[in-house]
Amino acid sequence: MGSVREFPQPRMVDPTHANNARRPSLDEFDRWRTDVRDAVLTHITDFIAARCADTLGDCGVDAAGNVLLEFVNGGKCLRSTFMYLGWLCGAPPNDAAIHATGSLELIHAFALLQDDVMDSSPARRGRPSAHVQLATWHAQRGLSGSSRRFGESGAVLLGDLCLIWAERVLRESGLSAEQLERAWPRYDAMRTELATGQFADLVLDIRKLPTLESVLQVARMKSGNYTVRRPLEIGAAMAGCHEQTLTRLGQYGEAVGEAFQLRDDILGIFGSPSTTGKPNGGDLLERKASSVMVTAHQMADPATREQFGELIDAEHLDETDLERWRSLILATGAVQRVERLIADRVEAAHEAIDGAGIDASIRAALLDMASVCTRRVA
Repeated sequence: MGSVREFPQPRMVDPTHANNARRPSLDEFDRWRTDVRDAVLTHITDFIAARCADTLGDCGVDAAGNVLLEFVNGGKCLRSTFMYLGWLCGAPPNDAAIHATGSLELIHAFALLQDDVMDSSPARRGRPSAHVQLATWHAQRGLSGSSRRFGESGAVLLGDLCLIWAERVLRESGLSAEQLERAWPRYDAMRTELATGQFADLVLDIRKLPTLESVLQVARMKSGNYTVRRPLEIGAAMAGCHEQTLTRLGQYGEAVGEAFQLRDDILGIFGSPSTTGKPNGGDLLERKASSVMVTAHQMADPATREQFGELIDAEHLDETDLERWRSLILATGAVQRVERLIADRVEAAHEAIDGAGIDASIRAALLDMASVCTRRVA
């Protein structure tokens, strides 16, 4: 694997614009992000290919390895990028640290594989979901039993392997035992939060109208913490950052992670498959108790709430129903309110790293990453 180029040095800009002061150009930053992603995915695909040859090859499902490699290769590597930025807050560029960040891509694959089974999602990143591909493999061979159940079981087992291999990637990254020892408490917390967040998400029911705070709490555990906060903390802890820096990065990460999920909730209703990687209007089809859905219910008048109830209870939703539901949500003003929540959290994230004591170029990169996570377009 080639080394990632050093982080771009800051350039001077108009100092009256505080958020842009001494930040690297976006072109430089985008090239650096691409370098990180390429390096991480190269390492992880090589790792998986080797494991598939010596582990999955004996399982009798010749498609399993290809399904997993295809699945992992499509990622944006947000989590590994945040983990590496955490590392750069306290240590110089390091290939072993890059290798270590690949662990989070496997944890993300684990989460998505099982999430697609739990949600019965037919597609992911513009391709059939892993459980759908495995079900097709089963059906084409005329094997006995339910192809659907086979596909779902196979995807869960692939997720289990990803979770097991994720820890191995971290342990075999080349970082010292002392550096890894500083990471384990936060790494364990991240995995626990992810699993308990998935459990909590199971019982969120839009028909019971959960509070917005309860929805956000689940989002923090299930998505926000493991996307931003914990990766940053893990990288910074491995690099030996001071406790004050870790605290500030945690505050930034919690705010950006929550904003990330709020944006995801908007895209889950109004985003296109090319943006979300999932079917159009997926959160409506799943009747998901997202922040947008809950806020819309809270802000709706009685007549609109009645229409919401009809759509929630409908046995089948076609595109006309989905458009009607979107129009009702927009009319409540819920999207504007969630957009304000996103802006508030981005502002809080900016404030958190102002006194974090980190290099100006890394701080600028974190500000740009907050934008990457929260300004995705539909």
